[in-house]
Amino acid sequence: MNIRKEFLDFFAKKGHNIIKSAPLVPDDATLLFTNAGMVQFKDIFTGTVPVPTIPRATSCQLCIRAGGKHNDLENVGYTARHHTLFEMLGNFSFGDYFKKDAISNAWEFLTINLELPIEKLWVTIHDTDDEAYELWKEHISENRIMRFGDKDNFWSMGEIGACGPCSEIFYDQGEENFNGPEDKMGGEGDRFLEIWNLVFMQYDRDSSGKLNPLPKPSIDTGMGLERVIAIKEGVLNNFDSSAFKPLVDKIESICDTKITPSNIGSFRVIADHVRTVAFMLSQGILFDKVGRGYVARRILRRAVRHGYLLGFRKAFMGEIIEKLTLMMGDSYSDLKEKYKFIQEQVNLEEERFFKTIANGMELFNQELKSTKDIFSGEVAFELYDTHGFPLDLTQDMLREKNLTVDNNKFDKCMDEQKAKAKAAWKGSGDDANKGDFKKILDEVGVNDFIGYDKNESKSKIVALLNDKFQSVDILNTKQTGWIMLDKTPFYATSGGQNGDIGALEDGEHIAIISETKKFFGINMSKVEVASSTLNIGEDVDAIVVNRDEISKHHSATHLLQSALKIVLGETVSQAGSLNDDKRLRFDFTYPKAMTKDQLDEVQDLVNSMIAHNIVGNTEELNIEEAKKKGAIAMFGEKYGNIVRVVEFEDVSVEFCGGTHVTNTGHIGSFYITKESGVSAGVRRIEAVCGLSAINYAQDAVEKLATIELEVKNKDIVQGINKLKEQIKQLKIELKDAHANVTTPLNELEIDGIKVVVDIVEHGDIKKLVDDMKNGNEKIATLLLQVKGDKVMLVAGVKNAKIKAGDWIKAVAPIVGGGGGGRPDFAQAGGKDPSKINEAKEFALEFLKDNI
Repeated sequence: MNIRKEFLDFFAKKGHNIIKSAPLVPDDATLLFTNAGMVQFKDIFTGTVPVPTIPRATSCQLCIRAGGKHNDLENVGYTARHHTLFEMLGNFSFGDYFKKDAISNAWEFLTINLELPIEKLWVTIHDTDDEAYELWKEHISENRIMRFGDKDNFWSMGEIGACGPCSEIFYDQGEENFNGPEDKMGGEGDRFLEIWNLVFMQYDRDSSGKLNPLPKPSIDTGMGLERVIAIKEGVLNNFDSSAFKPLVDKIESICDTKITPSNIGSFRVIADHVRTVAFMLSQGILFDKVGRGYVARRILRRAVRHGYLLGFRKAFMGEIIEKLTLMMGDSYSDLKEKYKFIQEQVNLEEERFFKTIANGMELFNQELKSTKDIFSGEVAFELYDTHGFPLDLTQDMLREKNLTVDNNKFDKCMDEQKAKAKAAWKGSGDDANKGDFKKILDEVGVNDFIGYDKNESKSKIVALLNDKFQSVDILNTKQTGWIMLDKTPFYATSGGQNGDIGALEDGEHIAIISETKKFFGINMSKVEVASSTLNIGEDVDAIVVNRDEISKHHSATHLLQSALKIVLGETVSQAGSLNDDKRLRFDFTYPKAMTKDQLDEVQDLVNSMIAHNIVGNTEELNIEEAKKKGAIAMFGEKYGNIVRVVEFEDVSVEFCGGTHVTNTGHIGSFYITKESGVSAGVRRIEAVCGLSAINYAQDAVEKLATIELEVKNKDIVQGINKLKEQIKQLKIELKDAHANVTTPLNELEIDGIKVVVDIVEHGDIKKLVDDMKNGNEKIATLLLQVKGDKVMLVAGVKNAKIKAGDWIKAVAPIVGGGGGGRPDFAQAGGKDPSKINEAKEFALEFLKDNI
């Protein structure tokens, strides 16, 4: 049975709209990852946006719990049911049906569709929820309905806001399998397995803690797919089910170590983590030093470490990803479409960690020998900083030895390291999140974007917000706020394209548009009133002023991606972009810096595409039809059933909602200005086209003309080569001059030892010291020399008690420096030439005291 499909079909027949799994990166600044099915419906539940036309939905949502508040990482491999990535089945009612239907639907699906034995099912309710108790009595005997308090059966979105009691459904896995003291309803044992949670959102908790009944209560439910699969297949551990067992078997087939009770945990960790990393990469979450990318790196490295325990010494996960794609690719097409890319990225990251893991393990085991209870925080930090061991990986290894790490010392080391990276992800700001957008959506709805075809329009002002995003009827002169037009030519920032700027006119210039954004589907422009006022209901002329140059750069980005795939290979994938009116920036997956020849070839290809005047075409297609056409999708983007496709004949076909030129010839010319690295496996190209390309070329011509004048040669290369040859000859002459300079030095004799301590203006003092040592049987010399704004010191000793290294160490601090060396030769550098005479005098006195 395909339980995923069975569930969605069941609720679709009951009037629910099937919603695709939302991206793992949520549109929510408070969350690192999507961690529950209700996340994509949060704005509906909180009343931020209106209830959809169909007020009930169902989904199978990919969730990650491996970072932030919700983190199951450390439990994976040690329990039967924890995973870093899992699928959550859910059904939702937005003020439509409530407890009666939620309970009856759940019972029907479990007992009729899944055919679970009724005698195996138990339910819990909140101890005050008599309504739920009466409803459950219609389906299950009273002795299997248990009441619990807030800790177990009350759900809250936060300290204030929507909340309510919940009812959990449990499956009894049998006393014959689990019979410990905690294997009871409400206990911590595994006998009674929670499979479905029904949340009854019926209250709004205010700041005083009072629970105010909601006028239209809602339903949010969640059921772990992997748990249900295990129950249906009669296994007691999720990893023994068809969701994971094929992956575990694949790992064993490519491993020299066979599964035993003592190592089974490592096989399970790898199976879980490969799933998670593959899905993260398929949605554009790339390995990084910060944020979500660092979580991906931690998960992969934990898997590598467990692979290391099993005997793997080189990248091995590619074959497991192949198996995973066969298992889940039909349900999640990104796995199939990005299969080669996922394998490539995982392989690179594995190889990178395998290079350091052996040294890290050696350091870990060395410290382990002297550890009694607490593992050194300094060593844990060295493992992190030098060998790439995330702290939780070290903790994981210590847990197997019943040891802990000195977290306080680790944190102190981390704080001291200035390069400490913080996971960073930005929301739209508190003011915007609390703005009056629901009021606009209720009263006006969303507006129409008409900017694909025109840069100007006569439009009506239908809503105004002040700079705090609060609804107002008027914006006065010099005020800044946000404006909503009934139809707008201004493109809102999205898909890597900057939002439009422009003006609003009404016979005379009245307002400046400085940026355009989308808030909950509403296209709004930031406006500064220059003269007069802006009023709701007023008609204005909306004029875009920067569109053409942005469109050129956006279209050039599409051509660039095609050129990169031609030159570097089809596994190149877009990892980010930025297009404005002056430049473009394109991030893409590739393991190393591009060569000059590759960059030249890419630039030539793009310019060739421009020169061929290729006609651009846009159309809206069914997403499957677009994919068949070969359209390239952007990583991590959420697409509906109908998508906009931008096509430049057979050169480029992409999903894209941005604005573009109608003919590549309009782009003008294209120059790559920079190629650099962004993170491991991700490169960046910066380029210009259109007017910016003209300016770039003019600037280059002017610089060439200046160089011609400087080198006094029309053939610049010839002129530069001539100068280089002259410089080379001058260096030779200067070296000879220095070598032939005879500098009179102050010489002394102390106890039969020649002593030379002096300041040398010209010449090579290292050579002078060597020459004196070679020409004298007993000598102690220290020479000083000013080099620009620095001081150089060299000491040499032959057949004398004083040691050159000690001598230099004593003298160098006087000129703000340091150094050292052998007993017979040492050198140092200093930063304070003004103290050179003082250093000379001290050097002589030190010599007299130590010779």
